[in-house]
Amino acid sequence: MVLNYIWIGFFLVAFVVALIRVLGYLFRDFFADALGIIFTEVDLHVFKDMVDASFSMATASVDLIIALIGVMVLWLGIMKVGEDGGAVNLIARIFGPFFNKLFPELPKNHKSIGAMMMNLSANMLGLDNAATPLGLKAMEDLQELNVEKDKASNAQIMFLVLNTSGLTVIPVSILAYRVAAESQMVSVIFLPILLATYFSTLAGLISVSIYQRINLFNKTVLAYIGTATALIAGLLWWFSGLNQDQITEVSSFGGNLIIFLIIISFLFLAFRKKIDVYNSFITGAKDGFNVAIKIIPYLVAMLVGIGVFRASGAMDLVIGGIKALVSFVGLNTDFVDALPVAFMKPLSGSGARGAMLEIYNNPGFGPDSFAGLLSSVFQGSTETTFYTLAVYFGAVGITRTRYAVVCGLIADLTGIIAAILIAYLFFH
Repeated sequence: MVLNYIWIGFFLVAFVVALIRVLGYLFRDFFADALGIIFTEVDLHVFKDMVDASFSMATASVDLIIALIGVMVLWLGIMKVGEDGGAVNLIARIFGPFFNKLFPELPKNHKSIGAMMMNLSANMLGLDNAATPLGLKAMEDLQELNVEKDKASNAQIMFLVLNTSGLTVIPVSILAYRVAAESQMVSVIFLPILLATYFSTLAGLISVSIYQRINLFNKTVLAYIGTATALIAGLLWWFSGLNQDQITEVSSFGGNLIIFLIIISFLFLAFRKKIDVYNSFITGAKDGFNVAIKIIPYLVAMLVGIGVFRASGAMDLVIGGIKALVSFVGLNTDFVDALPVAFMKPLSGSGARGAMLEIYNNPGFGPDSFAGLLSSVFQGSTETTFYTLAVYFGAVGITRTRYAVVCGLIADLTGIIAAILIAYLFFH
C-alpha cells in the first residue's frame, strides 16, 4: 500500500511542479517584475520532457531486463548446481544459528539461508550483477513458505531490508568509476563507504527487529555481529597498510576471485556427488529466464514514475530548497552539491550513477573534490530501495509490502546521514 502511494505521488508531484513551470512561463513578466523569478522557454516544454521521459524509461526498463536475463540465467543456473551439490546447504548450516534468530519463521537450515547469504556476500563485494539473481532466488525460496502469497512475510521483509541497507566491504564498481575519471585519490572512499554502510545495515536490522520483536541481544546474534565487526576491523587494518593503487588492485582482484571460487566450488561439489552438472545448470537457468520476464511490468512502472519525477524538475526543487534551508540556519552547504546522488540512489541506480559521474565530469567539482568524494560515498552507502522492492516483490507477486518501505528508507536515511558526517570527518 505504501508503494502504491509513493508511485502515485511521483506523478502527482511531477504534474503540479510542471503546471507551475508552464504558468510561470505564460506569466513570466509578472513573476520577473514582482518576485524576481525567471521562467524561460524551457519551462514551457516540461510536459513534453515528462512524456519523453516516460517513454525512454519504459524502453530503458526493457533494455535493462534484456541485459539482466543473461546474468539471471547464469546465476540461477549456478545456484541450482550449488543446491544439488550440497553447497547451499553447507552455507545454510554455517550461518544457520544466526539466521535462525533473525528469521525465526524459517525451518532449520532452510535452503533460502544459503541463497540469502550468497546475495549479501555479493553485495559486500560490490558485485551487483551477481547479487540480483541470487536475491531473487532467495525471495522465491522464502515465498514457498509464505502463507499469504500477496503479502510480504516477516522473513522476506528482513531479507529485503538487509539487502537494501547494502553493507559494502569492497566497493569494486565505484573504485572502477573513480579510476576511469582519473582520480588521484581513488581508494580514499573505501573506509568511509564501509563505515557508512555498516551504520545503514545496523539501522535496517534494528528497525525490522523492532517491528518483528526480535531480540538482538541474544548471545548468538551478538557473537555473529561481533565476529563480523572484528573481521571488518581486521580488513581495514590490512588495507591501511596499502597504498591507493594496491587497494584498488586488491579490491578488484579479490572480489572477482572470490566470486569465481564460488562457481568452481559449486561445480566441484556437484561433480563429486555425481550430479549431472550440465543438466542441473540448464534447469536452474530456465527458471532465471522465467523470473526475469515476470519482473518487466513492475520495473517499467517504477522507473517510469521516477523518470517523470526527475523530468518535471521536482528533484531540482528539492535540492534547491535544502540548500537554501541549510544556508539559512548557518550550516556549511558543501554537502548539498552531492545530494542528487543520495536522493536518486533509493529510486534508480543508473540515475544515481549518472548524477555521480556528472559531478566527476563537472569542471567545478571533479572526482577528488568534496562533492566528488561525498557522491562516491553516497553511491556506495545507500541502495536502490524502490527498484529492489519492485523487482524482488514483483518477481514473486507480492503487492502488500507492509513496513518494508519504511524500514528500507530508515536504513537509507541512516546511510545518507552517516555518509555526510563521515565525509566531513575524512575529507573536509
